[in-house]
Amino acid sequence: MKASGRVLLNFCDVHTHYGSLHVLKGVSYEIREGEIVALLGGNASGKSTTMKTVLGLVRPSEGTVSFRGQPIHALRTSEIVRRGIAPVPEGRRLFPRMTILENLEMGRYTRRAEPGWAEELDRVFGLFPLLKERRHQLAGTMSGGEQQMLAIGRALMTRPTLLCMDEPSMGLAPRLVEEVFDIIRAINEQGTTIFVIEQNVNMALSIAHRGYVLQMGEVVLAGSAQELLENPLIRKAYLGSG
Repeated sequence: MKASGRVLLNFCDVHTHYGSLHVLKGVSYEIREGEIVALLGGNASGKSTTMKTVLGLVRPSEGTVSFRGQPIHALRTSEIVRRGIAPVPEGRRLFPRMTILENLEMGRYTRRAEPGWAEELDRVFGLFPLLKERRHQLAGTMSGGEQQMLAIGRALMTRPTLLCMDEPSMGLAPRLVEEVFDIIRAINEQGTTIFVIEQNVNMALSIAHRGYVLQMGEVVLAGSAQELLENPLIRKAYLGSG
């Protein structure tokens, strides 16, 4: 999907702390409508804290987070989801003793009073025919790849404008990683803007329009996906080549 140019999410000079630990140190970035934006970095770089801050799970000690021009950093997570941001959390975090269909119903929980349940379910089943076939199967009995598909489907049930994905390739076999990233691209082409946090730099930049690189809580590089792929620092640090 082509970006419209309008800023959807604006993360402006954000600082966050866990007690005395200064995790994000003046982080700024923006995501425009229609984009796939990748946030890259190693362990302890601040990627997951960035996602938690977008979703209202962590409050900035300084700075602002705005969505569609409105500040959201002081809102509850449920309100942020209602406004159009949906998470696909690291580790998937499904309800293992509930069926696939029940997990999808839980994805709709914050918008349960609104019409559109059947349409969103049809969309999810169109993207993931396997979920339709196995809709009465318990989520906890699914493979890792199948669970990732369900986690994405559950997020899509909220009809999000922005889909936030935290390490979607984690724990998946290489073949499944490619399949998941193909699905991410397809979701974007259907009109959903995507923010993906990922350690698999090569895969993330293969589908992203732009990217940011975090190190020790600071943005150290930003640019188009192609620019980052060609950057010698990225190639050396993340792609194993000079």
